[in-house]
Amino acid sequence: MGRIVLDRNKCKGCYLCVDVCPNKVLEPDTKVNSIGYYPIKVNEGKQCIGCAMCARVCPDMAIEKVYR
Repeated sequence: MGRIVLDRNKCKGCYLCVDVCPNKVLEPDTKVNSIGYYPIKVNEGKQCIGCAMCARVCPDMAIEKVYR
């Protein structure tokens, strides 16, 4: 089981991470962040496997750490 740490205020809502996540752990949030975008959030019903694909694809480096 893995765990990711998100920085909501760096995310600009490109959702590239949502597309690459094999377990569909990430989803768009319904609340705007401090810079006016709808960031990603963790889908609580899903399990992160710690593959780090989301962190690798994020152009804004909003996904800070991935733990396995």
